[in-house]
Amino acid sequence: MNTLILRMIAGRVVVTVVTLLIVAVVIFFATALLPGDVVQILLGQAATPEAVKGLRTAMHLDQPAALRFLIWLKNLATGDLGVSYVNGLPVAEQIAGRLANSLKLAGVTAAISVPVALTLGVTAAILRGTLVDRVVAVFTIAVISVPEFMVATLSVIVFAVYLGWLPALSMTGDVTTLAGLLKAYAMPVLTLSFVVSAQMIRMTRAAVIETLNTPYVEMALLKGASRRRMVLHHALPNALGPIVNAVALSLSYLLGGVIIVETIFNYPGIAKLMLDAVSTRDLPLIQGCAMVFCLAYLLLITVADIVTIVSNPRLRHA
Repeated sequence: MNTLILRMIAGRVVVTVVTLLIVAVVIFFATALLPGDVVQILLGQAATPEAVKGLRTAMHLDQPAALRFLIWLKNLATGDLGVSYVNGLPVAEQIAGRLANSLKLAGVTAAISVPVALTLGVTAAILRGTLVDRVVAVFTIAVISVPEFMVATLSVIVFAVYLGWLPALSMTGDVTTLAGLLKAYAMPVLTLSFVVSAQMIRMTRAAVIETLNTPYVEMALLKGASRRRMVLHHALPNALGPIVNAVALSLSYLLGGVIIVETIFNYPGIAKLMLDAVSTRDLPLIQGCAMVFCLAYLLLITVADIVTIVSNPRLRHA
């Protein structure tokens, strides 16, 4: 790995760290601007002014916002996300349990959607202009045009109400058996896979077509290379960077889609935990969940950028 690539990777990591710091500032002060007084919410309307003042002091809410942010940032760097205002439990412990559920959901979705999307995207690129390409294009446009909550609602109407094959709510039945587990994950995974796959198919198709139009691929075809060899040995290796970017960007949609899906299907993930924290104005829990979402998104984008840099043949031979 040459010096230029190392410098570019180091620069990308620095940008990620700086971006994460800016995000931390935005999250902290944005949550501080949420309407309502968390102390008043916790104590109720009948609380005396002395009790409100005492709890505010105990929670350090009487300190300047800038000072509270620096303390929070210092604790955040050590992995301490604070303590929940509502139940007094460590935020990290609450997030850890729910994060595992969200990762399972995201993992199953990725395991299904990524192979399907890459296969359809590459196939549509190879058969560009044919009936297969047009069918895939219509499918992707139709799915992208429909928001996640509509896909989830239609799934409930079709598979839960009319057909009765699947439960409308996830994780409400027996999940100790394989059949019960499949039923619990079927509706959320189906909804997320539709949304994620559509974006990935379009971006993969565009990346492969761009590579197929390059002079060296056309030269390989003129020299007698088979279409399969041309795609597998010439086009795909050089389209690896854009394809990884397509996968990473598409999977990042999980971060937005999972909030809607977990809410509609009552799935016990981190997104549902964050929404519950917003309803009770549990600031440490909201901040912790938001930082996890932002960190996951930045990691996906950073890994995709690094793979793009490393797989670029012009940089490797620079």
